[in-house]
Amino acid sequence: MKESLKQRTAKGLFWSAVNSGSTQVLNLVIGIILARLLTPEDYGIVGLLTIFIALAGDIQSAGFTLGLINIKHPEAKDYNSVFSFNVCASVILYTLLFLAAPIIADFFHQECLIKASRVTFLTFFISSLGIAHGGYMTKNMMNKEIAITGGIALVSSGTTGITLAFLDYGYWALIWQQITYCVVVIICRYHFVREWRPKLTLNFTPVWNMGMFSIKILVTKLINTLSNNILTVIFGRLFPIHQVGNYSQAYKWNTMANSLVSNTVGQIAQTIFVETNDNYQTGDNNDRQLRVFRKMMRFTCFFSMPLMFGLALVSREFILITIKEQWLGCVPLLQTLCISGAFMPIYTMYQNLTISHGRSGLYMWINTLQIILQIAVILAFYRFGMQTMVSAYSAFLILWLIPWHLFSGKLIGYRFTDALKDIMPFCIISAGIMAVVYFLTASLTNIWALISTRIALCVVLYYIAMKAAHVEILKEGEHFIKNNLLKRHKKNES
Repeated sequence: MKESLKQRTAKGLFWSAVNSGSTQVLNLVIGIILARLLTPEDYGIVGLLTIFIALAGDIQSAGFTLGLINIKHPEAKDYNSVFSFNVCASVILYTLLFLAAPIIADFFHQECLIKASRVTFLTFFISSLGIAHGGYMTKNMMNKEIAITGGIALVSSGTTGITLAFLDYGYWALIWQQITYCVVVIICRYHFVREWRPKLTLNFTPVWNMGMFSIKILVTKLINTLSNNILTVIFGRLFPIHQVGNYSQAYKWNTMANSLVSNTVGQIAQTIFVETNDNYQTGDNNDRQLRVFRKMMRFTCFFSMPLMFGLALVSREFILITIKEQWLGCVPLLQTLCISGAFMPIYTMYQNLTISHGRSGLYMWINTLQIILQIAVILAFYRFGMQTMVSAYSAFLILWLIPWHLFSGKLIGYRFTDALKDIMPFCIISAGIMAVVYFLTASLTNIWALISTRIALCVVLYYIAMKAAHVEILKEGEHFIKNNLLKRHKKNES
């Protein structure tokens, strides 16, 4: 029997959560070990290259992965065309970046970046071999296989990085960790995607047909990448390398935490919105997409608000326990980033909604204006120091959700009052609980007692608050878990 949209959404969210959860747990363990073995300077060197890797990766994929997902029934020729384009583009881009390595090193006043960048940039060439496969797996909601792929790649690359760091390879441990990750992901994707095998072809007609949609997605991805990494570039130019390392460490932990939620909803959001959008456009049950979107928005906030505010609450203890005193400089930055990080998964919701309606132009222009204003904020505040600039940057990210709502929300009649009802209760309750727990535990001096008590109190109080408020997302989550455990128990008995 064919599964309903609700069943497929629940199953997709479950496996997306498994994937994101296991990914972040492994990243947590690996990150802790590497941060103990490496220095802020090592992380600073690799952090300077992050924006170039990300930009090259965006150009390489050119938005055609999302283009494939947005096609209702993509064929082998579509996947082959995207595969061939990615491989050809990656060869050209790697050549250009290889030649640009001395310029990059000179900009950041770091001679070691010449060799480091040339090796690091191999990652996006390797990745080009599996971008179309990634689109295939996402389009077909192969979330279980995606989770397995991520787990195997993380364990393999983490082992490589830790081994090299232990052998005193410094920042090279981080570089070879990235390369190993890309190689293992490619191997796993080829293993799981057996219904289609890639063929190099000069038929770029399918890519051309995705043209304007994908080009707008590309421009937007480039803008998003600049937006997410612009502080690292500015810090790399203006501040000592160890301060860049502190920011990179704070940014890493913040991103790791908020992407746990963003990736969970992001892996299925566009696929679900595309399907419900068909009904919306034909007039069949026009409010269905609005109901689905609001439920996913509440799911997103249910997890993101307590997770990120909680990390801000225990960040100092977390850093001291895991990666020791040498990283205490990143704590204020991490606390600030966590506040805006609580709202970042909401961006994922609005962006996927916009793309599912084929409004890549709207998607592009909102992001373009965002990066322009963001740079203006940074230029206005950088002279006041790193902490002030990060605070202004974080405040801007929260406020910029208003334009996203005004332009994207109206596509499905999502009112501003609806957004406030879906977001603010989780935000206010989470912030209130964190404040109460902070004052209740302020007298504790033992670091282990402090962090464990704070986490336990936050979890218990949040659960009680959600129960008392009769939050539907909690009820449905408990029902889903109970049903699956019951089915598994009956299956084992039989």
